[in-house]
Amino acid sequence: MIDYHLHLWPHGQTSRQATVEELAAFCEKAALQGVDEIAVTEHLFRFTQADRVLGGFWSSCDDAPALKESMADYWAEHARADLDQYVETVLQARASGLPIVLGLEVDYYRDRMSEVGELLSGYPFDVLLGSVHWLGSWMFDNLDHEGSMAEWALRAVEAVWDDYVTSLEELCDSGACDVAAHPDLVKVCGHFPPGEALEELNDRIAEAISNSGMAAEVSSAGWFKPVAEQYPSVSLLSKLSARGVPVTTASDGHGLDRVSVRVSDLKPLLAAAGYKELTAFRARKPTKVPM
Repeated sequence: MIDYHLHLWPHGQTSRQATVEELAAFCEKAALQGVDEIAVTEHLFRFTQADRVLGGFWSSCDDAPALKESMADYWAEHARADLDQYVETVLQARASGLPIVLGLEVDYYRDRMSEVGELLSGYPFDVLLGSVHWLGSWMFDNLDHEGSMAEWALRAVEAVWDDYVTSLEELCDSGACDVAAHPDLVKVCGHFPPGEALEELNDRIAEAISNSGMAAEVSSAGWFKPVAEQYPSVSLLSKLSARGVPVTTASDGHGLDRVSVRVSDLKPLLAAAGYKELTAFRARKPTKVPM
């Protein structure tokens, strides 16, 4: 198995830099969970280089001032690490023989993905995850932020899903990333549109990923969220498989204690959907690996 979605720091922890010793501990922990290779995929917004290019994106969002203010505070809290140091440290760890590849989780920025591509083009990444974590300046999956969670009661669930899927479609169409991370993340709080609408939205997700040539991530992280199911759902995973979309596996662990938790438990779901192999990446080129 592989774990292609790992973060070095829990949210809110930004005062230190990556170390080879820390990465070695990640690899050791992953091996104990039955994982042969990991990708470190820290959030792009954690780095000062991203702040210089994307900082203040929320100012143009058509949202309530309170949402913009919360996004500005969140961004300021996190955008402190150095991308060059992160890249150099992961490359050192890989050169030392550790089973690790260099990645990044890239959030979707409406009308700004070309700027993201330019920022990242000079770095030797192996894999870039694309994700939608906010709609405008609303952090819809920030479970610890009271204002963000209260927003769910103010919006129609089907409209939220439609906005999310539209953002994911645009992210896939941008060509900026290699893997669609937790592709139905919008379900994180357990809010779903009616059955027929849900299936249509899942069809759109599967079609967008398929048309882009990206892989889809199958993640155990959802088991630890209010929705209490993996990403993607069984229905969406079946739609992805029917379209021949390749997959990675992931834990989305933030910090050493969450590395590769329950990744091996994804095997039966993948097998039931018809998958016999996973997709790994080198220099952003996919390769097939046994499951």
